[in-house]
Amino acid sequence: MESLKVSDHMNHRPVTFTSNMPVAEAVERLLEGKQTGGPVIDTHNKVVGFLSEQDCLVQMIESSYYREQVALVKDIMRTEVLAIKPYTSVIELAQQMTTAKPKVYPVVDDDGYLLGTINRSNLLHAIDLQLRDGYKTQAGK
Repeated sequence: MESLKVSDHMNHRPVTFTSNMPVAEAVERLLEGKQTGGPVIDTHNKVVGFLSEQDCLVQMIESSYYREQVALVKDIMRTEVLAIKPYTSVIELAQQMTTAKPKVYPVVDDDGYLLGTINRSNLLHAIDLQLRDGYKTQAGK
């Protein structure tokens, strides 16, 4: 199972945001894409932050209390991003995700450019496929 790589199971078309995007627009993207978060990228497709549903929820509550929607993604995004490489082992990442907070990781190349994202569901699916293949191989012996 160690041969399972993130690049084989990541989302190649994740929801992304720009730092100057209004939070309301970011929320629409999250809802339409049915994703729990996504990378914030610059004009060169380099990851500069991460925005989650939780980040947006906090801002939306404040906006509803004060009746104003003026926040931008850069005001609430996380700038310390836990990104991973495409050659990372699915098993290693799954083990990391059992204790680490992020549910979604940006996948970046060695220069920090966005390649996609991977989340818990992607990992579960990858491991499930591997286990099923293993069961089939054992049954065929």
